[in-house]
Amino acid sequence: MSPVVTKSPPTLVPPASPTPTSTLLLPLSSIYRAANARVSVEFIQVFSRGGDGGAVAAIREGFARALVPYFPVAGRIVESVPGEPMVECSGDGIWFVEAEADCALDDVNQLERPLMIPREELLPRPPPEVKLEEAILMAQVTVFKCGGIAVGICFSHLVFDGQGAAQFMKAVGEMARGLPEPSVAPVWSRNAIPDPPKIPRGGPPPAFTAFNFVTSVIEISSESINRTKNDFAAATGDKCSTFDVVTAMLYKCRAKAINLPPSAKVHLSITASTRHLLHGMLPSVEGYYGNCVYPVVITRTSEEIDNASIIEIVAMIRDAKEALSTQFVDWINGGTKCNHYNMPLDYGTVALSDWSRLGFNEVDYGWGEPSYVFTLNDDANVIAFAIYLKPPAPKQGIRLMLRCVEEEHSALLCDELLKLA
Repeated sequence: MSPVVTKSPPTLVPPASPTPTSTLLLPLSSIYRAANARVSVEFIQVFSRGGDGGAVAAIREGFARALVPYFPVAGRIVESVPGEPMVECSGDGIWFVEAEADCALDDVNQLERPLMIPREELLPRPPPEVKLEEAILMAQVTVFKCGGIAVGICFSHLVFDGQGAAQFMKAVGEMARGLPEPSVAPVWSRNAIPDPPKIPRGGPPPAFTAFNFVTSVIEISSESINRTKNDFAAATGDKCSTFDVVTAMLYKCRAKAINLPPSAKVHLSITASTRHLLHGMLPSVEGYYGNCVYPVVITRTSEEIDNASIIEIVAMIRDAKEALSTQFVDWINGGTKCNHYNMPLDYGTVALSDWSRLGFNEVDYGWGEPSYVFTLNDDANVIAFAIYLKPPAPKQGIRLMLRCVEEEHSALLCDELLKLA
């Protein structure tokens, strides 16, 4: 018999004390527009314990207290002017759902993929009369028979990037544990980021192809990663990161799997944080929790990537990352006609996001850090993507959550990656 999750009706968790409200409207930064960030990001934190009593109340209290310094999150997204969403500081609060599963986490394989509980059962939704696109963040806490819990979060990419959302969730954990205030003071200041001149769009709008991507999960061991790091150091005298190594493996293996013509271009787009480049623009870079990303784009032909070694591709990635600061500063100051956010949306493009270091794995509501965090945006079919996750404890290395090829290329991609894993 399939597991059953029983949900309570969604309720609002408002800030624990008064916050600036009424007519206060806060603008968003220029980066959300360039990045086409009007999406909801969904993820699950899995805790092997915490549900033995008081967990739901502690997390609810954590949200209520965190929403005082993070008062914009208790508001709503409004769009008085088409194409110009803002945050109305209504003070309504976040939608919160309590749920119980009639099984233990072991009964559903610790929520490993393929999921034995439908994703919608683990994620919060507002009441049917509420517009989903107006919500900034929602939460659901599901308690399992074993005392484990799953915290499902949906947040608006208009308001947060991944690092910013993790900063907020860490504050929720700190408040749930009874700390007097967040360890990092939040900074809004979206209007402090310059608004680059809009680049005129020539010709018709880009065409969007709906692909039929399949989801796969592959583990890359720390032994394999360290071996490649050592090979790179021996060949170049330089160091490289875990991210560089795993990205080189994926770029090469995917190019081989999709088998485009030799002269076809294969694009790699890396979502990189640019917080370190906003000193002098923001009052405090450390506490900023808005969108702060710029794509590092690498383009080569299929033949070039096929012929290149992993070491050579690592060097390409490092060179592209080093050029980030110049490209981003040039873009934000209006000095470039090239907008890297507008990457090709064809089968030759894959976008990467590293969730292993964002901070969601470091959230502690009072019973330790989660054993596993994973994303649930499995319905995106416009652009191929891969997300890097920490594997469930105590495993080491990187877990690749892949949604970047169609069924006919999936087996070959996994086989090629496993040769290197």
